[in-house]
Amino acid sequence: MVFDSNILISALMFPGKQAEKAIVRTIEGRDQLLISKPIVVEVLEVIARKFARDPEELARVAVFLADLADIVRPRRRIRVLKDDADNRILECAVTADADLIVTGDQAMLELGGFEGIRTYRCEHIWKRKKARVRSGETRELREINQRRARAEQRE
Repeated sequence: MVFDSNILISALMFPGKQAEKAIVRTIEGRDQLLISKPIVVEVLEVIARKFARDPEELARVAVFLADLADIVRPRRRIRVLKDDADNRILECAVTADADLIVTGDQAMLELGGFEGIRTYRCEHIWKRKKARVRSGETRELREINQRRARAEQRE
């Protein structure tokens, strides 16, 4: 699944809310988070601008996100939504063959989905079963990450 930048920002800056619960699901291995460099850049820029965080804290956030998610390199540009940042979310989801996008963005929710990828509000992901991965490549990445985590626990 792909989180909209605002979901990530909310999870990082407002502990105890629905967005943080979504992150916890990822940490627990119940869901797989996919992210791209443009999403990380947007998250860091907003946190720096709106929450006046210093470069050291921003670096910690970047490392946290890189450790939490599988990094995706979008292969094509998408121009469907008015807000360019929202298009970056779609690009990440399409490249990763994600099954869903978690967002609070009205335009993205009104889109209803894109190329078979559904959009959900954060509070609605609790109502669905565990995210299912459609892509063998993405499933393989998840299995690699799970093996890596088990190996680290043994060390």
